[in-house]
Amino acid sequence: MVKHVILWTLKNEYSKEEKEAIKAEIKAGLEGLAGQIPGLLEIHVNINGLESSNADLMLDSTFTDEAALKGYSVHPAHVAVANGKVRPHTAIRSCLDFTL
Repeated sequence: MVKHVILWTLKNEYSKEEKEAIKAEIKAGLEGLAGQIPGLLEIHVNINGLESSNADLMLDSTFTDEAALKGYSVHPAHVAVANGKVRPHTAIRSCLDFTL
């Protein structure tokens, strides 16, 4: 199995209220991919970081293998969420993929 973990920081131009709404939309969009993409076993988005955090939200996903992760990255449903809900609002993205 392969883990795919991403941390995002939203753009500074948003108010606290706007950030909360954006995080909720990203969470709904990404978690809504469950059951739609071959090889995607689990997908969770955490939007409730502690004050000590320096990122706004985290994606924690699990795939059957590296090929499934590669398929996810280009799957039309994922691309639609990434382009429509995530990329327009994020300033920083950090990713770590690893084998379990």
